[in-house]
Parts: sequence; C-alpha cells; structure tokens
Amino acid sequence: MDALAGDDVRVHAITISRPGGPEVLVWGEVDEPEVRPDEVLIEVAAAGVNRADLLQREGHYPPPPGASQYPGLEVSGTVAAVGREVTDWRVGDRVCALLSGGGYAERVAVPQGQVLPVPDSVDLVAAAGLPEAACTVWSNVFDVARLQPLEVLLVHGGGSGIGTFAIQLADAHGSRVLTTARSAKHDALRELGADLAIDYTDEDFVAATLAATAGRGADVILDIVGGAYLPRNVQALAPGGRLVVIGLQGGRRGELDLGVLLAKRASVAATALRSRSAEDKARVVAGVRAHVWPLVEAGMVGPVIDTKFPIAEAAAAHERVAASDHVGKVLLVA
Repeated sequence: MDALAGDDVRVHAITISRPGGPEVLVWGEVDEPEVRPDEVLIEVAAAGVNRADLLQREGHYPPPPGASQYPGLEVSGTVAAVGREVTDWRVGDRVCALLSGGGYAERVAVPQGQVLPVPDSVDLVAAAGLPEAACTVWSNVFDVARLQPLEVLLVHGGGSGIGTFAIQLADAHGSRVLTTARSAKHDALRELGADLAIDYTDEDFVAATLAATAGRGADVILDIVGGAYLPRNVQALAPGGRLVVIGLQGGRRGELDLGVLLAKRASVAATALRSRSAEDKARVVAGVRAHVWPLVEAGMVGPVIDTKFPIAEAAAAHERVAASDHVGKVLLVA
C-alpha cells in the first residue's frame, strides 16, 4: 500500500478542540492517516497515556513538524497495511510502536523503523505500555549514562510508567536501584526490584541516597523533575556520576554549582525522545529490540499496567495521570 491516504476512508480519533483541560479531548471521525512508502499502518488495540500528552493538550508541547496533531506517543495492535518499501512487516503481525503523535486513534501510520514485535509473553493490549518507557529508559540509562552492573541508579518518579520500567531493567542488569515515590507506592516498587524507596514528600532524597551508599552517592540519576531538583541531584551524584534529565515537572531553571560538578568529575545530560529524527528513533528502537526485548521475552521485565480506559474516555485517563496516583502505565483501549 502506497501513500493513498485512505481516500474517503474515515476512522475515529481523539482530537484536541483547543488548549485546555481534559474536557477538550474529543472522540470523533477523522480521515484515515496517509501511509507513506516506508510506513506501516497499525490497527490500534491500545494506546499508552504519557505526561507529554497532557502537556500537548494544554498547549505546551506541540508535535514536531510533520507529525500527527492527535495525541498519543505509543500504541499496540496489528498491521493493517504496509508501504511498498516496507520489508520487515506483514499484514496481521502483532506489533507495538513508538510514535511522534497520533496514537489516540483507531489507526495510525508509523515509520517501519519505529515498530517492534509484541513479545510472545506480553498481551497485545498491555504491549501498548512498552514502547515509550522501553525506548526512554534504554536510550537514557544505558545508551547515554552507560549504567553498569553493580552501579547505583536513582530513579525519580518510580511509580510512573518510565520509573517502573527503569527499576525492572536496572535490576535485571545487576544494578542497585533507589527510587523516589509516595509511600503508598513503595511496596509495589520494591516488588519490581527497587532496593530502597524514598518518600520525597517528607524525606531528603540526597541524605537517603548518601546513607544507602555509605556516603558515595548514585552513579546514575534518571530525573523527570528538572530545575527544582538540579542542585540536589548533583549533590546526590557519586564521583564520576551521570545525571540524565528527561522531564521538567519541577521547572526549566535550576542552579548548577560547577565547582561541585568538577570536584565529582560528574556530568549532566538532558534529552528528549519525541523531537529526534526518524533515523535516531529507529536506532533507539533497534537498540531496544536487541538489548531489552530478550529480557521481556524471558519475563524478567514487562509493562506494569495501572488502569485501562476505553479510548473514548481519554479525558478520564488524563485525570488519572494528572493525579499521580497510578503505578505504571495508564492505557486507552480501542
């Protein structure tokens, strides 16, 4: 199937009527997405809900140029059609995919390099909770920060989809995992492999990290908070430590003491996944397939699903994520 854009074919999707609260999410008919020669058309079984979707809905995180304007950065489903240049996928294949947008829909088109097979050990709907978390964790914790076995990883926001995946993957890698989360989530996070859960609402995570590591600190910190945590994250780093910032829930600006960073011979990186080129995303997806998927197939790592909502009830799903009471992924089921 080439770039035919589904002439006169209509499907349903969630659109954003205007920037605002969950009520601006509208389920209705839209044109079937165009399928370019190097793309796969997926019949969506489920879509993951990510905090980036909430930011897009509010008008703070527009899609990159050329991407679908509908929210949704990951899906699972079956291949409905393929472009003429597609060689790896066939109609009927069970797949999940990393998207630049458009996942809140009955059908979505995605470059073939961003598609992954659904592991035999994972339910098709649950697989929607894999692509964004797996790609984010692998690319940042292992590709950028080079976490090693026996090193200490500190994961902020351990109860999130990314946090729950990072805990499992680092534990399977033979690393020691510390995490911050509300106390109600601690038992679940320890079951996933966290050695220590820190209640950020009434504990100093720097002091707790240093106490747990005999004063040394964390070798790698995966941070979703940003500016508000920057100086304390640097304090919590071990000599040679690597801080990777992937979110700005605590603001865009923070004070960085370069003297502390120099003394520790430490580094700070900040990355985003959605804005990367298709080629770079394909590289990340290939790395996940090579290094992470065998662990998923073996049952050592997997999606943690908190709640499932019908896709037409996307507003309720956004409210669930905004409340931060979930552990793992919130999904929309088509």
